[in-house]
Amino acid sequence: MESLAAFLNTRAVGWTVTRVDVVAVSVLKTYDPPVTALAGLTLDQVRRYGKFLDLEVGGLHLVVHLARAGWLRWRDSLPATPPRPGKGPLALRVHLTGGSGDSEDSGEGGEGGLDLTEAGTQKRLAVYVVRDPKDVPGVARLGPDPLDPAFTVETLADLLAGRRTQIKGLLRDQAVIAGIGNAYSDEALHAARMSPFKRADGFTDEEVVTLHAAIVDTLRDAVQRSSGLAAGELKSEKKTGMRVHGRAGQPCPVCGDTVREVSFADSSLQYCPTCQTGGKQLADRRLSRLLK
Repeated sequence: MESLAAFLNTRAVGWTVTRVDVVAVSVLKTYDPPVTALAGLTLDQVRRYGKFLDLEVGGLHLVVHLARAGWLRWRDSLPATPPRPGKGPLALRVHLTGGSGDSEDSGEGGEGGLDLTEAGTQKRLAVYVVRDPKDVPGVARLGPDPLDPAFTVETLADLLAGRRTQIKGLLRDQAVIAGIGNAYSDEALHAARMSPFKRADGFTDEEVVTLHAAIVDTLRDAVQRSSGLAAGELKSEKKTGMRVHGRAGQPCPVCGDTVREVSFADSSLQYCPTCQTGGKQLADRRLSRLLK
């Protein structure tokens, strides 16, 4: 999301919204201001709040949460005819024109736009048009961001203290720490050589330091790798950069052991037994404990 925001700041800032086509009505979570209020306004900047993308448009905010299967695509040209609602992945389309000339990619008189798409049957892509990003409940309750310099070892220690939950779940909880998610929590825990089922309140001071470094380094490395890539290339780059997430059954790039998976009702985690659990395999069921 950080790289996607950077791409849009380079590519689309200074362009004017000419029209917004809502293809899947369920994706729009607000009605005041109406989405039509964006027409004629200029895209001023793009920010990231956790896993939310905030497009500031003339004092209003088009806030997007891509969820698991959503994506944003830049289009150099868009058909003039509004798309028909249907079973395709397109959920919302933003038509843009002009450009201020401030960025090297945006020229005067250009046309293009953004397509928000979502694959699969679980429709969780969410779009909000608000006057303040904090009017979005998910943004208002976000915890500290790991890429913020204020996210220190002491901050992490305070977040872990007294919490009896497993560290994997805590790292995914956006109200505790913003923006890590399922994939990068797997990656950070692998880098820290820690079990995803380790309890948050059981960390020593040294382990907190190790986990903090793993979180920050993992996220910064991901941002650096995707720097300068176009929006359409970011998702594939993310997959190729993973060490354990999404790699169940493949060899761990650190030790060569087979990456294992624990499946839950609506998600899964991946880990390396040798690197993270002392060679023991985690039972593949909810609230699992180490197999004996």
